Amino acid sequence: MKHRAFIALGSNLGDRINMIEQACREMDNSGKIKILRTSSLWETKAMYVQDQDKFINGVCEVETSLSPLALLDELQAIEKKMGRVKIIDKGPRNIDLDVLLYNDSVYSDERLTIPHALMLEREFVLRPLCELIPEASLPAQANLPAGSLQSHLGKLPISKEPLSPLTRLCPSQPNITATRSDRDTRIMAILNITPDSFSDGGKHYGENLYNLPRTIKSNIEYGATILDVGGQSTRPGSTQLSSDVEIDRVVPVIKLIRGLPEAKDTAISVDTYRADVARQAVEAGADIVNDVSAGLLDDDMLSTVAQLGCTVCLMHMRGTPETMNSLTQYPDGVIETVGRELLDRVRAAEAAGIRRWRIILDPGIGFAKNQEQNLELLRRLNELREYPGLQGLPWLVGTSRKKFIGDITGEDKPANRLWGTGAAITAAIQGGADILRVHDTKVMTKVARMADAIWRV
Repeated sequence: MKHRAFIALGSNLGDRINMIEQACREMDNSGKIKILRTSSLWETKAMYVQDQDKFINGVCEVETSLSPLALLDELQAIEKKMGRVKIIDKGPRNIDLDVLLYNDSVYSDERLTIPHALMLEREFVLRPLCELIPEASLPAQANLPAGSLQSHLGKLPISKEPLSPLTRLCPSQPNITATRSDRDTRIMAILNITPDSFSDGGKHYGENLYNLPRTIKSNIEYGATILDVGGQSTRPGSTQLSSDVEIDRVVPVIKLIRGLPEAKDTAISVDTYRADVARQAVEAGADIVNDVSAGLLDDDMLSTVAQLGCTVCLMHMRGTPETMNSLTQYPDGVIETVGRELLDRVRAAEAAGIRRWRIILDPGIGFAKNQEQNLELLRRLNELREYPGLQGLPWLVGTSRKKFIGDITGEDKPANRLWGTGAAITAAIQGGADILRVHDTKVMTKVARMADAIWRV
C-alpha cells in the first residue's frame, strides 16, 4: 500500500544545497521512497541554538510503502550514510530529515510523533509546507491547535529578515532570491554559434570563432554572469537542424569557456530543446539548460535534466519555430493563459524529478505572441510572477533586439534596436525579472544597474 508523507529537509554545514540534493537522491535511489514534489528552499537563521550558521530548509512530498517507524529508520540511515554526527541537540548538521505528516495519520511513541510536535512554531517548516499544500489542515484528532496550515503560518511573528526562496544557478554564484526587493538583476549574454540567428548570425561562427575568447572575456568584464550558448536558431520560421550539428557547435565552446580563468565564476547556459544536446553540454561544463519549449519538443528533456541535476529555464512557447507565429490566440487573456500553461510545465518538470529550486521561468517574449501580447507581458509581468503555483520562482526575460521593438521604433536592423531594448528591459526589471538575456552586454548592464537603483529597494 502506498502512503503519502511530507519530509522536512535541512542543512547548515558544507555545501548546504548539495547536501539536500544528495539526500533527495538517496531517497529516490532507496527504492522505498519516491519524491513527488519539492518546495522551494529557504535560508533561515538557526532557531534554538543560535550560535551557528544559517540553515537552508525545505520540504518534499513523498510516496512510500514504509510504515511511519520504518520511514524514520530509512531517513536516519540516509543521514548516517551522509556522515551526520549529532554533537548537540538542534545544533549544526550537514543534513536533517524529519517526518512532518504521514497520510492523515496521528502517531506517537518515544521515537516519533506525527504530525511533528514542533512544526507549528517553525516558519522554516510551515512556509515550504504551505507552498506544497496551501489549503491543508492538520488531522482533527491531532493534539495540536485546529486550523489550516496557512492560518498557523499567519500567526507566527513577522521575521526581521523575510524568508526568500532560493534558486541555484551554479556553485560559484550566489543563489537567486526572487522575492527579495533589493536583489541585483543578472545579465545573461547571448553567444549564438550559428550562421543564421535573426540578430547576430555568423558573428561567432566559422572563422569568427577565433575571436570568441576575446568576446567571452569582454562579456564577463562588462557584467555578464551567465553566458548562453546556442547552436540552433529558434527565430520564427527557422529550419531546425540535427542534434549532431548542434552538439558540434556548442560543446567545443562550452569547453572553451570552462577553460578560461576569467570565466571560473560564470554560469554557462545551453540554449537547446534537445535532450541529447543538453546532456553533452552539461557533461562539458554547462550549468543551465535553457529550453524554449519547456520540454514540449523532446519527451526526454525533463527527465534528462532531472538526471543531470542541473538548473532548467522553462520558456513559454507554442508549436515550433516554424509554426509559432500562427498560434497567438489567447481567448482567456495572455497573462492567464501563459501562467496556466507554464504551471503545467512546472508540474511536468516536478513529476520528472526536477527540484523546484532548480527551475527558472521565461514568459517567451516574441514566441507565439504578437506585438500587443509582448507589450502586455512586459506591462503585467508582476501579475504573472504571482500566478498561483508560480510564486517565488525567478524569471528570465529576453527582449533583446526583437522584431516587435523594431516595429515600434522603426528600426529594421536588429543591431539598431538598442534604445528600444533598453526601455524594454527597464520595464522587465520593474515587473520583477531576475535575469535579462541580452546581446549588447556593456550597454544593457548599465541600463540594468540604473533600473535596479530605481526599482530594487
